[in-house]
Amino acid sequence: MLKIIILVVLIGLGIISGIAKVSLMPEEMEFFTRAGLNQTSIILIGITQLIGSIAIFLKKARKIGAFILAVTFGISTLMIFLSGKIVFGFISLLPILMTYFIIKEKV
Repeated sequence: MLKIIILVVLIGLGIISGIAKVSLMPEEMEFFTRAGLNQTSIILIGITQLIGSIAIFLKKARKIGAFILAVTFGISTLMIFLSGKIVFGFISLLPILMTYFIIKEKV
């Protein structure tokens, strides 16, 4: 049951954050451009998050999907820490930890 909850949360976070980046939501654009990324980079991270969300949904691609999400969440978390938002940065580590449980699960 816990695994299902983790999967639902990761898929939801990946889709929501991927769509926010691909659709160039003003908050995402402001945050990531201030961190030094250009529009193309932001869109590519968003597309990658969407791909990871689809892959984690598929049982045969679940581990690679979790790894993709861990990397993209890690990029975002790094940007959050670099922006000085330390508390939010630590909260943003939680989805990365969740991906660890999916990657380490026995097949």
